[in-house]
Amino acid sequence: MLLFLIGCPGPANGSLEGLRAAAKGCELGDDAGDFDDLDKMEARLEQLRERHRELDGEIQSLELAGGEAFRVMTLKREKLRIKDQIAWLQTKMTPDIIA
Repeated sequence: MLLFLIGCPGPANGSLEGLRAAAKGCELGDDAGDFDDLDKMEARLEQLRERHRELDGEIQSLELAGGEAFRVMTLKREKLRIKDQIAWLQTKMTPDIIA
């Protein structure tokens, strides 16, 4: 079973406490039927893409400013998780065509 976090905001800071707080406020979802409506899937996909872009900008600004390495690493990991969620949703939205 594939598990992922639905609608999770990023942690307020790069600390372990911030990560725990973000995880507590998140709803845990699975692929067993959370997205049975195509409109919901498209809306979620757009939310994920928007968050991915936001993280990209935040990472770039932190790197240019010489930000904390731990914070940058945390944001990059979150960005990768979101990228995986985007790929998973796109796969679920594409019909299987047997050639």
